[in-house]
Amino acid sequence: MTDDRATDFAAYGAQRFNGALKLCIDFLEAALSKLPQKEAGLRLHGIEALAPLLTRDGCIGAVAASVLGATARPVRAILFNKSPETNWSLAWHQDRTICVKEKREAPGFSPWTVKSGMVHVAPPFDLLTRMVTLRAHLDDVPATIAPLLIAPGSHKYGRVAVEDVDKVIELCGSASCVAEAGDVWLYATPILHASAAASIPTSRRVLQVDFAVEELPFGLEWLGV
Repeated sequence: MTDDRATDFAAYGAQRFNGALKLCIDFLEAALSKLPQKEAGLRLHGIEALAPLLTRDGCIGAVAASVLGATARPVRAILFNKSPETNWSLAWHQDRTICVKEKREAPGFSPWTVKSGMVHVAPPFDLLTRMVTLRAHLDDVPATIAPLLIAPGSHKYGRVAVEDVDKVIELCGSASCVAEAGDVWLYATPILHASAAASIPTSRRVLQVDFAVEELPFGLEWLGV
């Protein structure tokens, strides 16, 4: 059965852009070629070769701009790879942190953590509702290598308490985000998502980039990509 919301990003919270990287996947591969390719998750910053791809005119940034508008900018990036050596699984959850240049006392911003030397903080949840998360696929992602699972429409439930996650998933159902190399999936950042271990593990490289449009309050600054 087809979910009628699937063509409505605001309602579904996710959209697949088939072949969005067709003209730039070689440039993306080159930009990432000197980085470790077999780590489960590699947080990226200062990769100059990525910058042209993430602008509103770049093949990746243009996808985010289609929802957020021309002022969309990349604020965090992670290169994921689910391989035979890193065949992990993740329970259903929401992404709730952002990456900033430095820690500053700011009402509503807490707790603070440092990941790979980068400062992260959980902002007021409302800020996350105005962001999108994009996943650019460098490899095919059939059902056998654990595509991302989402609960369509769950982004509209706000901050979901751990004890309510199963209830929301029951209400929303789940969808499997299969992809081909060169596809891009765009998500509402607060959407509930999960990842199973691959049944036939092989390289599944995904560049995940968060985009936002607004400046942060209280002197905080996005670290950026």
